[in-house]
Amino acid sequence: MKNSSVKIRDYRTQFIQELTPIYDAGEAESFFYLIAEEKHQLKRIDLALHPDLVFSETETVVWNSILAQLKQEIPIQYLLGKTSFYGLDFEVNENVLIPRPETEELVAWIIRNNLKIEKFKDLKILDIGTGSGCIAVSLAKHIPNAQVFAIDVSEKALATAHNNAHNNAVNITFIKQNILETEDLLQEFDVIVSNPPYVRNLEKEEIKKNVLDYEPHLALFVEDNDALIFYKKIAKLAQKNLLPNGKLYFEINQYLGKEMVDLLEKMNFKNIELRKDIYGNDRMIKGEISN
Repeated sequence: MKNSSVKIRDYRTQFIQELTPIYDAGEAESFFYLIAEEKHQLKRIDLALHPDLVFSETETVVWNSILAQLKQEIPIQYLLGKTSFYGLDFEVNENVLIPRPETEELVAWIIRNNLKIEKFKDLKILDIGTGSGCIAVSLAKHIPNAQVFAIDVSEKALATAHNNAHNNAVNITFIKQNILETEDLLQEFDVIVSNPPYVRNLEKEEIKKNVLDYEPHLALFVEDNDALIFYKKIAKLAQKNLLPNGKLYFEINQYLGKEMVDLLEKMNFKNIELRKDIYGNDRMIKGEISN
């Protein structure tokens, strides 16, 4: 595309055409409108009502740069620097995973299970491996009076999570800590939740290029021969640091649902529940500490 003034509707057609070898047309079109709204506050209806709107030469240069990066399959969330999760806006960058719809289901489950008891006492919630803070921030926003704590090993991820807490007006205590080197959490919680690294190296071929090449591997992958390393450690800490009737929630590898049930059963968790996500995959599990 030439760097000159161009009608937006014409640019839109070319934009979609250039991306369709990589993305389907619907996804490419959604990218166009996401960028138009973020960069120009233009909604689809605005462009329909004003078909003669143009991009200036400078604006076209910016769009061409974004288009080139999309062709490299850099996630659009990173290009825009933000995404939406559970009705809230989150800053995202190369230091944190992009929040997934499946994780929203985990958050919804925790909120449903705990709102009914929130009125009787202040809940203490711990999110382990917080990343962007999407789980911790969403829980703090939707469970009033909860005390929320969040751990991550990455200082850069914690900086992003702290920004997201501030931008969404919630108070969270952030802690830089390597959970695999932690022997005691030093206080007790009503809820411990984690979406830890769980993709085995053998599953890399299933991972899309935009994830594999650009999202942080530290937050994604585990060794094939010890795929449950984080779950074992966190469940062990939960045994020690959950209050009576406390609940442990995990997002899990879809192929390891049975192994996760076995793990929690062997560690004497009660009321274990394995749930599928919107795509029909085993994706989340809950266990409880008995009285």
